[in-house]
Parts: sequence; C-alpha cells; structure tokens
Amino acid sequence: MIARIAAFFSALMLVAAPAAAADKLTILLDWFVNPNHAPLVIAQEEGIFDRHGLEVELVAPADPAMPPRLVAAGQADIAITYQPDFLMQLSEGLPLVRFGTLVETPLNALIVLEDGPIKDLADLKDKRVGYSVATIQTAYLGEMLKSVGLSADDVTLVNVNFNLVSALRAGEIDAAIDGYRNFELTHLRLEGHPGVAFYPEEHGVPIYDELIYVAHQDRRDDPLLARFLAAVEEATVYLTNHPDEAKATFIASNPDLDDELNRVAFDLTHARFSRRPAAMDVGRYERFADFLRSYDLIETIPPVEDYSVVVR
Repeated sequence: MIARIAAFFSALMLVAAPAAAADKLTILLDWFVNPNHAPLVIAQEEGIFDRHGLEVELVAPADPAMPPRLVAAGQADIAITYQPDFLMQLSEGLPLVRFGTLVETPLNALIVLEDGPIKDLADLKDKRVGYSVATIQTAYLGEMLKSVGLSADDVTLVNVNFNLVSALRAGEIDAAIDGYRNFELTHLRLEGHPGVAFYPEEHGVPIYDELIYVAHQDRRDDPLLARFLAAVEEATVYLTNHPDEAKATFIASNPDLDDELNRVAFDLTHARFSRRPAAMDVGRYERFADFLRSYDLIETIPPVEDYSVVVR
C-alpha cells in the first residue's frame, strides 16, 4: 500500500511539474529577412525549434558587417555570414568558429543586360563595372577576367553602393559584380530589362558556401549548436518535400515580402540550401583560402580544424 501511494504521488508530481524551459538562442542574420533565410523561418513558424527545446530569436542587423563581430564580442549566440568574409574575419583575429552551412553554393554573379554590349567576358575591356563592396568582389572580377586574358586594370570600377539594378538599367555601368543570381537577376527580368549572369565558379573562382553559421570559439562543444542544426536540417527537408506549403508559410510570416520578386527568389533559392547543414567540405575551404591569399586578402592560411567544428 505504501509503495502504491508513493507511486501515485510521484506520478502526480510529474503531471503537475511545469515543462522545462526552452533554451534561448539569438541568431543575427546577415541582412534583412529574405528567402535566403527560409529554413530558419520555417523552423520558427512550424514549431520545429520548439520541438528541439529551443527558443530562437532571429534578428536583422542595422549594419550587415556587424553580426560576426557581435558574436565574437559575446553579444549574440550565432551569426550568419559568408564563407569568403569569414576567412577574412579570422585573419582579423575574431574568435569565431564555423559550425554549419545555410546556402551551400555561390549566389554572387557578374550581371549584364541581355540587350547590352557585353556578350562575353572579353567584351568588358574598357567598360564600367559596378560594385557594392570593394573587397572580395574585386578578386572575383580579377579572376574572371583572367580567364579571358584580361585583368581588373582593363575595366573601370564604379562604386554604386547597393543600386546595382538601377545603375545597370540607367546605363551608368555596363556590368555589376555584386548581383545575386536569385535576386538582382530576377529583379531585372521582372522590370522588363532581362539580364545575363556570368558565374564566378565557372570562370576560375573556387566554389564556396555562400552563407554559413558561426559562433564564438568558446562554444565549439556547445550541445545547443547541434540541436540548432538538427532543427534547421528538419526544416530544410520539410521545405524540400513541401515547397509550396513552405513558401506560403514564409510569406505569411513576412507579409511585406508578398510580391513576385520574393516568390520567384524563394523558388530559385530552395535548391541551394544545405540538406546536411552540419557537413563540412575541408577541401572547399582550403581552396578558397588559397584563392584569397593569392589576392593578398589574407596573409596566412590557418588549418581548417582551427576554425571549423563538426557538431553532433
């Protein structure tokens, strides 16, 4: 009888006990919310983070250069950044570690107008090329021009900030190096000015991961990172299996993105998400580090194991 009473009260306490509090994570995006972040939004909206015991806050930065620096300073848990930029951030001494991939293919492209004077990369000689950020993109351009016997000295670089589409349309530049193949190229077509993209990875630039997840070096062994990636992987598989439903969920959660540009961009992007976000291609990172060093963008090439961890 005593054993039965004890068992009864033990069961009663389990029923009455509050559910364990979810572990909180703050994720700093690389830019405002857009289809590139679809797996995160789906994980949020479909309750996948909840099922993994996570309370996740997605934060769009006021300054897109700041997320990795804020994580390095311990002011956020995870940042989304770009593989090429990440290697340069490491060269600055930021204590970061890469632990996952969001978008596993390049998105950047050199874009020209379909009815413009550029039909081949060789046609860029003595032409104007617009850019937004004068760092890695100029190395992309130099490598692409090298493939047709030219160099960056054979073109005039024009800083158009983030007005790539309008500058191309207005004829202020002949090509744009910072355009994304899923956004700017789509934007041009929808405005009646179809463009043509030359892809860096098809003209000498090593293939790289466009968007990755980074955390502070001190969190290399943090089990929350593994749970986070498990939720993202589940959301990405859901998105792959149910693209229309996922798109409807994404748009419903961000009604300001309910336009043709973002709907088309969503369709063009979902095939580029990493289905194995925790996977790591060591050779890909080594090759790109060699490329950056060849353009003097980094001085040394650190061992991959120093700045990357495979979470389990």
